[in-house]
Amino acid sequence: MKTITHKPLKDRIMTSLFYEPSTRTSCSFQAAMLRLGGSVISVPVDQSSVQKGETLQDTIRTLCCYSDIIVLRHPEKGAALEAAKVSTKPILNAGDGTGEHPSQALLDLFTIEQELGIKNLTITFMGDLTHGRTVHSLVRSLVHFPNITILYASSFPMPPDIVEFIASHGMEQRITTLEEALPKTDVLYVTRIQKERFTFTGTPECINAEKMKLAKKNMIVMHPLPRNEELATDMDDDPRSVYFKQMEYGLYMRMAILEYYLMNKV
Repeated sequence: MKTITHKPLKDRIMTSLFYEPSTRTSCSFQAAMLRLGGSVISVPVDQSSVQKGETLQDTIRTLCCYSDIIVLRHPEKGAALEAAKVSTKPILNAGDGTGEHPSQALLDLFTIEQELGIKNLTITFMGDLTHGRTVHSLVRSLVHFPNITILYASSFPMPPDIVEFIASHGMEQRITTLEEALPKTDVLYVTRIQKERFTFTGTPECINAEKMKLAKKNMIVMHPLPRNEELATDMDDDPRSVYFKQMEYGLYMRMAILEYYLMNKV
């Protein structure tokens, strides 16, 4: 990683407020702020006044007094919007339950652009499309790019409102199987089963080196991580696997997001 000498956010403070566990999103936002010269307040929710019954709104009002921007993850869909209604500082949605994960969508788009370019692609989604907020945000964002075909290779369907949104933009989308999809897939986006959202006792479909024999040589495999049984470790050395690159790209994208919101009046 190159040394970054650009420090535009000196004397700016970011609050990291995570009501749910996180490694990549939390750490990359904090690293992004520090690399841009800013400082970070990390709120341990399990030791905060949330444990005394403080509402999200009052927590946000409090943190607005001490920071310039707030990165929020919350288990309830729509929580970021509710926080924004009372906030006097920018709220960055770092995941709201089964809702959205906007910064992940941006880093995913950046990954696709860097590896293939975002046009004339067939993108296949597998895993938990019902509860996976990363795919919800990414699919919505793909309507802005030309000639994208979306395939759903999953027994967990995409929510109807998202399917309708895609259809309203005239994008081709259809349900298929992984075996049928792989030979025509340019981007395979794998997600884990969100076991924290519902009771799951089955075994998820797994992408591994054997199944990848069906895939193109010039395609990519993505995963927002963490992974469970759905992505075998024998994929890690496949040159088509870009999920570790994707993870690093998240730092650069979140640097761009923080600089945009703190250096511009938006």
